[in-house]
Amino acid sequence: MKLNRAVRSIRTGDLVVYPTETVYGLGADALDPDAVERVYEAKGRARSKPLSMAVPDVETAARHTKLTECERGFMREFLPGPVTVVVEAGSEVPEELTAGRERVGIRIPDHDLALSLLREVSPITATSANVSGNPSVRRTADLDPAIHEAVAGVLDGGETGGTESTVVDVERGGIHRRGALADEIETWLEAEQ
Repeated sequence: MKLNRAVRSIRTGDLVVYPTETVYGLGADALDPDAVERVYEAKGRARSKPLSMAVPDVETAARHTKLTECERGFMREFLPGPVTVVVEAGSEVPEELTAGRERVGIRIPDHDLALSLLREVSPITATSANVSGNPSVRRTADLDPAIHEAVAGVLDGGETGGTESTVVDVERGGIHRRGALADEIETWLEAEQ
């Protein structure tokens, strides 16, 4: 699938598989409740588990969330990179994405093809392109047939790094999931407290 087709697909409510520096992601328009619902269906994911959203830069994140200065500082330090930052969602972020919560995960992947996609269309969903409970995918050849059937196409960026992102809530000073850069993030959080 070519980039321009992936952009058109997302804009029309379809799902696309895209690469990141960690694992392959499943992307849809993060502000379209129907598209978000299709992501849950494709993954077989419980609606009680929120999805994150990917953006190309901190400025775009700020347009869709309510970032504090501390969160902005953290993002400038660690993003783009293998980190998901949990922040207060803006009013246009649908509750389908956040599973009814007031906070949303933000991801700025450190991958050229992902960033090219996000510069054209964002925010998009940032969740691994796998059926829930199955391993994350590092190569497009390993995509589950159910994911293949659910998407308009696949942006192939080669094999990814494989270590999932660290999920961090900067304002609350905690790491929800340890992944890449977890030790460095912990050190940064300790220094800020």
